[in-house]
Amino acid sequence: MNYAQLLFPDFSLILCGYLLCRFSPLDRSVWQPVESLVYYLLFPVLLFQSIVKSPIDVGATSSFMAAGVLMGLVGIALAYSLPRLPWLGPHLERRDHAASAQVGFRFNSFIGLAIAERLAGGPGLLLMAVLIGVCVPLFNMAAVWPMARHGERGFLRELVRNPLIVATASGLVANLLGFQIPAWIEPTVSRISAASLALGLMAAGAGMQFGLMARSKVLSAAVLSIRHLVQPLVAALMAWLWQLDATQTTILLAFSALPTASTCYVLAARMGYNGPYVAGLVTLSTLLGVLSLPFALAVLR
Repeated sequence: MNYAQLLFPDFSLILCGYLLCRFSPLDRSVWQPVESLVYYLLFPVLLFQSIVKSPIDVGATSSFMAAGVLMGLVGIALAYSLPRLPWLGPHLERRDHAASAQVGFRFNSFIGLAIAERLAGGPGLLLMAVLIGVCVPLFNMAAVWPMARHGERGFLRELVRNPLIVATASGLVANLLGFQIPAWIEPTVSRISAASLALGLMAAGAGMQFGLMARSKVLSAAVLSIRHLVQPLVAALMAWLWQLDATQTTILLAFSALPTASTCYVLAARMGYNGPYVAGLVTLSTLLGVLSLPFALAVLR
């Protein structure tokens, strides 16, 4: 399978979003409300629908979820340990590290769900949705911890009110209780879900910034290497250790090689850190995803 060709439609939408934002009247003032619409409404609907559509076999997916969580914990540990490495720590600015460590393990959910559907259809979309639901709370808390001394109050309350977590938790409960979306509303929900993928990918492109990408080159290379090289290798090892089936392995590898979350720079700026620098890392991570996803899916798989 030609994974580069398979992924082209998704990355072409990211490119369209970037070009529209930079070279048309549809600038950031247009795309910021679009991001909010996707994040607070369209994307949660997609997550909920993906989870309730098919019954979840907890026994069959427990190994898959454990592999995903362990892979994420390895990424978090590596990102946290960078200042303590004797050959690397002296070259790092600690505040920049606190803000950028999250780039090494967080992921872009918009791209993940779009790719999962193209790779494995409905079953792949369900697996990706479950993995997102399990990892989002853990990764968000890990992202904030290094910046906690200068962060805003009430973050735990914000975490509980996160629309992705709410949609995933409610979807899991509904699935386990046997709830099904009524047939009369299913077409509307499906169209909202489809719109979330296209708009989410274009919004990711519109959010790319090339401002301070040259700052802290050693730190940038380290966190991006964790995100796009080490994480896929760890995922391949986890898939082998947990004896995952073909579909689970494909989704785990795709998850491991995703670009980092576009909200990394928002969190960093909101907590008083260098937002433009983190925005540059998010942009470079999005571009590196063009290489890391085919590497994970075609080479490691």
